[in-house]
Amino acid sequence: MADDAVGLAPDLEESFLEFPDNRLMVDLCGEFDRNLSHIETKVGVQIVRRGNQLILVGDADARKTALDALNALYARLEQGKSVAKADIEAVLRMSPDAPKPPKQPDMFGGGAVEIRTRKKTIEPRTDAQKEYVKALFKNDLSFGIGPAGTGKTYLAVAVGVNLYINGLVDRIILSRPAVEAGEKLGYLPGDMKDKVDPYMQPLYDALNDFLPAKQAAKLIEEKKIEIAPLAFMRGRTLSNAFVVLDEAQNATTMQMKMFLTRLGEGSRMVITGDRTQVDLPRGVQSGLADAERLLKTIPRISFSYFTAKDVVRHPLVAAIIEAYDKDDK
Repeated sequence: MADDAVGLAPDLEESFLEFPDNRLMVDLCGEFDRNLSHIETKVGVQIVRRGNQLILVGDADARKTALDALNALYARLEQGKSVAKADIEAVLRMSPDAPKPPKQPDMFGGGAVEIRTRKKTIEPRTDAQKEYVKALFKNDLSFGIGPAGTGKTYLAVAVGVNLYINGLVDRIILSRPAVEAGEKLGYLPGDMKDKVDPYMQPLYDALNDFLPAKQAAKLIEEKKIEIAPLAFMRGRTLSNAFVVLDEAQNATTMQMKMFLTRLGEGSRMVITGDRTQVDLPRGVQSGLADAERLLKTIPRISFSYFTAKDVVRHPLVAAIIEAYDKDDK
């Protein structure tokens, strides 16, 4: 959908739409072309932007619905009004003949599974990773359980960035328990942010892989992306967001229940963890184990499992995990 988009389907017709005011055109398209992506998803049409011109590719009904919506939204901008996701939804609802969008993205049509972000396109490398990515797109609540190095958190953050830049969520929230593994928080220098940031660093690392550094910093400053300890989630309702809880094996049962019940309208939640790396005090039950036991039969909740065969780090990591697994048995 960007300016350099190519490869329009030869069996579909095109419509052209041009707007005179470049400033309003930028607002119409939205940040990262999010407004256009949202119309594409809702209507089932492809929109290619070239300067002040939009090329719409699809069947006649889809193109007409998209044309009407874009003209109506541009008219709002000419009146000095803004265009938000709710305005797009309202305009599309006014078109009774709007075709239904495809039920799933192209990745579920049997082709390659890909996650497109601003910096790179991610391809899951193992069958378990592919099924996990599909589950993240399909379900409101997904669990990824397995050893370190299997891409649980990395792929979850990639999907979150994909949904955000395509306008399907309004923000990304990344969290993990700030549980000490041998070093006390109070002994670390600095204020609370300085003490907590080292625990959040893996989430920053994953995020910086998918967004340019300046854009990521700006989105964090604007609270479009939040990276915070699990304790900071209490009392909140997380609506229209993609929410990731990393290292969930270190959440207590009460913390896990608290976090899961933060799920708001229009949101998706991903819980990742490794049952073999619990850092909770002796005798404290892991909330991940309880959630797995209690929620397995609930529809729209998926559980994806990984093994040493899914490790995508250094080959020695898989051998190390297998050695420890054999010792535990």
